[in-house]
Amino acid sequence: MSEEKIEYEIGSGNVFKDLGFPNPEEELMKVRFASIIYDIITKRGYSKMEAAKILGISKTELTTLMKGRLTDCSLNHLLSFLGKLDHDIEIVIHKRPPNTPSAGLRISTSVS
Repeated sequence: MSEEKIEYEIGSGNVFKDLGFPNPEEELMKVRFASIIYDIITKRGYSKMEAAKILGISKTELTTLMKGRLTDCSLNHLLSFLGKLDHDIEIVIHKRPPNTPSAGLRISTSVS
């Protein structure tokens, strides 16, 4: 069996940056928040109708959100949805230690 050399490139950790999206950090935040919203809705066992009513959106808009199609969804909308799902949002900003690579965005959650 011959060994075939496969070329590859190590990603940045942000697929949106790697694909050349105009605002990759924002896109990554939107995906992470949408994922948290999805987890909350799923863990609570809400029907699509119940979840849509809680979030104040249509069932179609909820389906789009749950599928990760976030083109028409702003960060503000996603943050307001978390509030409507009874979750507080805390943003902590701190100075990066010298001589360390940029960490970018970190999101932690305790979904229930």
